[in-house]
Amino acid sequence: MTATRTTADLLQAAKAALARHAEGLAATPLTQMFDEHEGRLEALSLNVAGLYADFSKLAVDSPALALLGELAAAAELDDWKARLFAGEIVNPSERRAATHTAERGVGAARDVAAAAVGQTKMRTLVDRVRASDVRHIVHIGIGGSALGPALLLDALGDSGDGPACHVVANIDGVALQRVLAQCDPASTLLVLVSKTFTTLETMTNAASALDWLAAGGIAEPRSRCIAVTAAPARAAAYGIADENILPFAETVGGRYSLWSAVGLPLALRCGWATFAALLDGAAAIDRHFRDTPLADNLPALAGALDVWAATFQNVPTRAVFAYDQRLALLPAYLQQLEMESNGKRVTRDGAPLAGASAAVTWGGTGTDAQHAVFQLLHQGTQPIVTEFVAVIEAGDKLAPTHHRQLLGNCFAQGAALMKGRSFDAALALSGGDPALAAAKSFPGNRPSATLLLDRLDAATLGALLAFYEHRTFTAATMLGINPFDQWGVELGKEMAGQIESGGAFDDSTAALMARAGL
Repeated sequence: MTATRTTADLLQAAKAALARHAEGLAATPLTQMFDEHEGRLEALSLNVAGLYADFSKLAVDSPALALLGELAAAAELDDWKARLFAGEIVNPSERRAATHTAERGVGAARDVAAAAVGQTKMRTLVDRVRASDVRHIVHIGIGGSALGPALLLDALGDSGDGPACHVVANIDGVALQRVLAQCDPASTLLVLVSKTFTTLETMTNAASALDWLAAGGIAEPRSRCIAVTAAPARAAAYGIADENILPFAETVGGRYSLWSAVGLPLALRCGWATFAALLDGAAAIDRHFRDTPLADNLPALAGALDVWAATFQNVPTRAVFAYDQRLALLPAYLQQLEMESNGKRVTRDGAPLAGASAAVTWGGTGTDAQHAVFQLLHQGTQPIVTEFVAVIEAGDKLAPTHHRQLLGNCFAQGAALMKGRSFDAALALSGGDPALAAAKSFPGNRPSATLLLDRLDAATLGALLAFYEHRTFTAATMLGINPFDQWGVELGKEMAGQIESGGAFDDSTAALMARAGL
């Protein structure tokens, strides 16, 4: 009991000190922080595994970093990291480990060995399909079973020479219908991805896709199916041949699953070497996160800074903008990773969470977003942390001016958010009109961070996504919450099932159901 009280006291003291410091720092402009700390850029930038991160434009100083270190120690971050990589229980509400890093070769020996067995079977299937006359893959899943594969294909798929891969998630029939219209049943395989092999949206879409195959003259539609699941017995009972069933561990969560056979579309499209490079890039970040102290640990530092902004500076949203068209799906991917993981209201022990949990993650693609939502970033009244993700090496073969302007716009936005424009400067540009000058004034002092990748290939993409995973885990640990369950998602599924079975609802919901003919 003494140890428990001591830990609680340390946590309370660290949080109280951070809250006091955040209140005192609030009046200090970012530009002043640069002026007063000559080595600020070097202290707040890291370069790891092809990722360069610049956190110097965030509203944080050296004392805040030291206090965040004390909170991380009090929250036993090093111990929880060790449990994660040892394959011990880190998901107490479901009594599970979280073994996604083992898919990348980093983790407990037993988990790494089990993942290697699955990868051998997956590689055999990949080689067989790529050598066949299959021209289209329809990948059917939802949540992490779709967001991760879709991101991988969008980022890397143009370099592949394998079958065209299409990802379908939404139960709205329009989504499946549009994809099937691009395919020929005679040269199409279905990849059905469901951890339990019971997911409503996935199995409904699967049934319709099987009907499409049958209508297209395929005598045995289920022979054209690959199952990716943690419930292989259910896939076999569904009629899928063992050689086409790719199992993955129950301890690999959906939003962390693209490293398993869930990432099959990338391997089918681009070949096994590309998928292996993705895993290797992630493993480099795994080892860095596992072995490096907080001050020099890229994902751990980023996670601590997320807690600093959301919990202690009361900034409820973080906007992520990818200045590379190949990363257009990154904000949507991060929404699930961060908000499903850390959108919790109780600690892992069931106590009410004091203060904010995860920020609301949203974003878009630069430079498109500059002509839409950046107005609010520069002059709106809501506090927002902005994160820019860009790539040094161009992904196109057009005139260099495209990429130069893309990066120039990215860097300029961060500079403008910090600097702003004073009323006096705006007045000189407004012919002395004070109303116009007020409209052209920018408060500045708006925090941002920049992630700059050397290039966008499989290895750096793997490193980037693993960085975000461990960043999310760090924030969860410092908040004392479980990032590996998602009971809010389960509640929505339960209620949808009750609608299907004719359950009783409130007057509003009942009226909506009646109006729609349900």
